[in-house]
Amino acid sequence: MKKIVLTGAAGRLGSYLREPLTKLADSLVSSDLAENVGTLYAGETYVRADLESLDDMKALLEGADMVVHFGAYGDEASFDTILGPNIIGAYNVWEAAYQNGVRRVVYASSIHAVGMHSRMDCIGTDVPHKPDTFYGLAKCFAEDLASLYWDKRQVESVCLRILSAAQVNNARSLSSWLSYDDLIQLVERAIDTPTVGFSLVYGVSNNDRAPVNNANASFLGYRPKDNAEQYASTVLAEESPQDVNNPRFLYHGGPFAEVALGNSGLATMNVVDDKKLT
Repeated sequence: MKKIVLTGAAGRLGSYLREPLTKLADSLVSSDLAENVGTLYAGETYVRADLESLDDMKALLEGADMVVHFGAYGDEASFDTILGPNIIGAYNVWEAAYQNGVRRVVYASSIHAVGMHSRMDCIGTDVPHKPDTFYGLAKCFAEDLASLYWDKRQVESVCLRILSAAQVNNARSLSSWLSYDDLIQLVERAIDTPTVGFSLVYGVSNNDRAPVNNANASFLGYRPKDNAEQYASTVLAEESPQDVNNPRFLYHGGPFAEVALGNSGLATMNVVDDKKLT
């Protein structure tokens, strides 16, 4: 490929994707609202652009083969806060992709699109939407947008329902962990699979306790290698007894299923900011 665009390049997950993406195309255009993302890799340029501006997205995606869309407001918040970057921003990315003839959007969706399904159920990619927050609702919108743009405009999409791409430091993450190496593999398979149409796949590592089933997405060739069970003895020894009536422990959305609408889910979590530094 000649050009891949990465949105959300200044974020934690974006920081791990930048270097691998430079190896998949002649040029990588990384983008975010930040002034810069530090030292650029060979073949990488940085463009500051606003997801809420269709003009910015049209200019950003000009000449691109694919866009890896990880840009968003990354937490639960008021609907007005989510609306701009996560809903209007998603529309702008897909519409700009269509207008520029971009072949495929690889989208960072989330388990929170189906977060109110019971954790006692091992869910597949075919379960109906059941969002746990406004944040999850925006992911539902973008997944349906991706489906629509494939059916009506032949823009391919792979929606990655990421579970927990963060350090394993709680009991839930023993099942939901997505290692950074597996994240990179997942994005690579979403890019190099010849035909995807509209596809959904869960972003989760090869955990013994994984609560989701990727059988319907096996054609992507994603075969995760890491397993959170290596952390189980340490994590479980430090875990407090769980309240079996608490939505945090009953539903796939975890802390996001517990918080009131509009309240931060990340504020109740211990996510380590281990962003890759260039």
